[in-house]
Amino acid sequence: MILDPSVTEKNFLSMLEEILIVASGPFRVTLRSTGVDLMRTDNALKPGHYDIRPYSRRAITDEPCIIRILSRTITGRDDFFRARVRERDGKCVITGVNSAAHRNDWRGFHAAHIFPLSSEEYWVQNGFSRWITDRTGERDTGINSCQNGLLMLSHVHERFDGFDFSVNPDDGYKITCFDTDPFRIGGRILDPICRDPNGEGAVIDELLRWHFRQAVLANMRGAGEPSFEMDFPPGTDMMGEILSGPQAAKRMEAELFSRLNGVPFS
Repeated sequence: MILDPSVTEKNFLSMLEEILIVASGPFRVTLRSTGVDLMRTDNALKPGHYDIRPYSRRAITDEPCIIRILSRTITGRDDFFRARVRERDGKCVITGVNSAAHRNDWRGFHAAHIFPLSSEEYWVQNGFSRWITDRTGERDTGINSCQNGLLMLSHVHERFDGFDFSVNPDDGYKITCFDTDPFRIGGRILDPICRDPNGEGAVIDELLRWHFRQAVLANMRGAGEPSFEMDFPPGTDMMGEILSGPQAAKRMEAELFSRLNGVPFS
C-alpha cells in the first residue's frame, strides 16, 4: 500500500484482522527491519516490509471487490437524491469547503453515491436496501436515498469513487487515504452535518463501512485493483479504450449498468 500518515498501527492491524486475512486463530504482524511486533497504538505506521506470522492456518480473503466507476447523473432518476444531499450537507463533508448554497450555486460540487449506481443489481440481490429507512414504495431500491450519499467537491468525488480514500465509521469517522493525498484530507473527520442521528436522512454507517472495506480490498490485496481512466474527451473511442484496458468485461458491465440506471429491479 502507499503509506499515508492517516494510517496508524491500530488501523493497519484492524484492516488485516477484520478484512484481509482469514485465519483460524491469532497471528503476529512484525516489521521485518526491526523484528518488533505491531501493537494497537495510534502511532503512525512506519514504512517497510511487514511479515504475518500465524499461529495457525491463514489465507488472504477471496472476497470480490466491486469495480468502481465515476457516478454520473444520466437518467434524471437521481435528481431527488442530489437535492436531498445538497439540502442536508450544504458543503463538502470531506474537505469542509462551503458551497454557495445561499445563491443556489453548486458548481464544483457533486452528490456522490457511497454504494455505486453501477452496481444496483448487486445492491438489490444482497439486500443493502434493508439499511435505508426513507424508501418510497416497494419498488424503490433505496440506492438513491440521501442516506447513501455525501456532498463532495467534484475532484474529491472522483478520488472517492476510485477508492483512493475512505471513511472509517469504526475509527471515529476518520478519513484514511490509500494513495497520494494531494488535497490533504487524510486524518480529517467526516463532517457531522451528514451523520447527525437526529437529522433527516443521516448517512448510514453500514454503507460507510462497506466502502471502507472495498477500499482495503482494492488497495491492499496483492498488487491492488487497477485504476481506470475516467476522462474521455469528445471524439474519444470510449468503447475501444475500455475494451483494450484492464478487466474490460467487468468494466463494460459497470458502465452499462450506470447508463441503465432507472430500469427497475424486481
